Parts: sequence; structure tokens; C-alpha cells
Amino acid sequence: MIHDGNMNIIDTHCHLDAAEFDADREQALNEAIASGVSAIVIPAVTPDNFAHVAALSQQYPQCCYALGMHPMYVDNISPSDVARLSALVSETMAQENKLVAIGEIGLDFYVTKQNKETQEYFFSEQLNIAQVHDLPVILHVRGAIDDVLKHLRRTKVKGGIAHAFNGSMHQAEAFIELGFKLGFGGAMTYSRALKIRDLAKNLPLEAIVLETDAPDMPPAWLEKKARNSPKELLLIATTLADLRGIPVAQIIEITRKNSFDVLPKIANLYTRVEALH
Repeated sequence: MIHDGNMNIIDTHCHLDAAEFDADREQALNEAIASGVSAIVIPAVTPDNFAHVAALSQQYPQCCYALGMHPMYVDNISPSDVARLSALVSETMAQENKLVAIGEIGLDFYVTKQNKETQEYFFSEQLNIAQVHDLPVILHVRGAIDDVLKHLRRTKVKGGIAHAFNGSMHQAEAFIELGFKLGFGGAMTYSRALKIRDLAKNLPLEAIVLETDAPDMPPAWLEKKARNSPKELLLIATTLADLRGIPVAQIIEITRKNSFDVLPKIANLYTRVEALH
């Protein structure tokens, strides 16, 4: 589908900086724009890609970014990296910028709990940075939702997104109460993903944002190990529309507003991008 001016979809989580896009990054972005994607959030995962996500956001008008350290990489980072992140965020916030959140941060106890204390230390420290700068957070919560919620209750931040949410309705409500939106993407497109599809169908629509997590989490129509891409977001939105029995245009409009509400700096980016058309 070609962009017709009405399909302004926000991809709230896309690792466009990943090596999988090195050969055709600009083409992948242009295909996404042609399919109706008007803004993409690129979250960092380690200090090694802080500069890259920022540079891509400067290079492409449709892109903005988040800075943070992913829980699956904490064994390769140190407290000095927290200081570096804090200084970089302070420096960036002092000028006009496209830094919209702290992320991707959180906990992952699905892979291992052996480094639980280390994960929790870095998560807590990064929540403090978000709190100081009044920035929302983009959360990784796999296998650790209740622990993540415990930290959010302890360190109040300006809301954010629980990325790839797959918890219970009760846990969803807890995030919503704390000012969070819930990210839904490729996992929702699988007919056997009954729990996620039930959530997508029954949660308040005002609580949902769309994401691809590209190049990861390919939707059902791609091969399991295929590279996901932000151009798939329109079909992901269509899946959500089908689950809820409403027009896809309505899904796009509401999730776009939700994205603006939870990541307010995207609204400024969106206005600038619209001026280009």
C-alpha cells in the first residue's frame, strides 16, 4: 500500500541501527514510509550503539531515538557506563534533539536469573536517570513483569512503554495505572498466540501502541527466521483492527495519539515530517 496521507503509523520500537539493515537501511526506511509509517523510535541497547542511534535520527527526519542499556547486555557494562549515559543525556537534553526516552531498559529473567542483582542494579540506575530528566522509559519486561513493576513503584518516572507486552490483564492494568502504554507487534499476528491476542482485543485501545521490534519478532506472514522490517507495521495494525472489529484507519489514529501521549517529543518530530510532504 502506498502512503496516501492518512496512514501515519508510529513504530514505537525498531532497531533500525542493527547490522541486519547495514546493506539496505535507506531502502528499508523508504519502504516503511511508502507503507504509511511516519515516525520510528530507535532504542539503543548498549553504550556501543548510543552514537549510531543518535546519528541515524539526525540523518533521517522520520527517526528519533532512546538511550539505554538492555538487560541482556548487563554483563558487559559497568557503573562507569551509567555515568556516561547520564552525562550524555544531560548534554543532549541541553540542546534541541530527537531523544524521546530512556530505553531499551528493564529486566529479562526469561533467559537467566543468574545475574538478577546486576540486572536490577542497572535498571534502577537508569530509572533514576529518566526521573532526573523527566523522560519516559521504553521497557523490556520478558519474564520479569512483577519485578519491573516493583521498581517502577519505587522510582516514579514519566510513564513510557512496556515493549512486547505479554503479561496478564491484571499486570496490564498495573502498567496503565503508572502511566504506561503497552507495545504490540508481530507476536499478536500468530493465531496460536491466544493470550496476546486476547489482550490486544480487550485492553482499552487508549493503552496500546504499535511496534515492530525489527529486525526481530517477525510477524506470522514472514518466515520464522526472516528479517522483520518497519514496513510490516501496516499489516500489524490491520491485524489489531481485525481483532477489534474496527477500521484500520481508526487503529492508526488512536495508536498514533497514544504514541504522542506517552512519548510527547514524537509529536514535534511528526509535525516536522508532515511539513516535508
